[in-house]
Amino acid sequence: MIKAVLFDLDNTLVDFMKMKRASCSAAVSAMVDSGLKIDKKKAMSVLFGLYDRYGIEYNLIFQKLVSKINKKIDYRILARGINAYRKVQQGFLEPYPNVILTLIRLREKGIKLAVVSDAPKLKAWMRLVELNLEDFFDNVVAFEDTGTHKPSPEPFEKALKLLKISADEALFVGDWPERDIKGAKELGIKTVYARYGRDKTTSGSRIKADYEINNIIELVGIVG
Repeated sequence: MIKAVLFDLDNTLVDFMKMKRASCSAAVSAMVDSGLKIDKKKAMSVLFGLYDRYGIEYNLIFQKLVSKINKKIDYRILARGINAYRKVQQGFLEPYPNVILTLIRLREKGIKLAVVSDAPKLKAWMRLVELNLEDFFDNVVAFEDTGTHKPSPEPFEKALKLLKISADEALFVGDWPERDIKGAKELGIKTVYARYGRDKTTSGSRIKADYEINNIIELVGIVG
């Protein structure tokens, strides 16, 4: 019997990459207009290459970008980029369709809810608060809680411990098979692949979940 549903955050509950792409586009445009010595298309490619290297949450990414392209930090350019990023970020972050309705339905069934995220704890909570989702969750397990990223079993084990349930009583929902699904399955947690949260280029993983969904509302029927 399922007693708890654990969720990844970015690209499972929150359309994070939509926000990221729009915010970065605004930032790069502002920096190019301010004197960054590169065209926008090339700058976006360099920026996301840096994200691949340093991580999507890396706080100094624009410093790295400006320094890499202009060979020094120009704080006027940097400030324009960061300011543009923040303005767009605030208006673009949104949950996927039916997220709130699904959380309400699960709560009505007496299901415990938790987030298991690789994001820093403050950023995870800030996203939940900005979207008015924070009160739905009994616990939020973030990077600082274990010092490890998925697919390590430790974040999942931490969530189970906090919720006081066993692995066979939990269902985990995530968009990244190689991290989310793999880590949960290794503990014996039933898994749900959030197909709606993945880019087409990242589909086709050999790691298979117990269930696949195209809309989060489908979880209600899986839980029963």
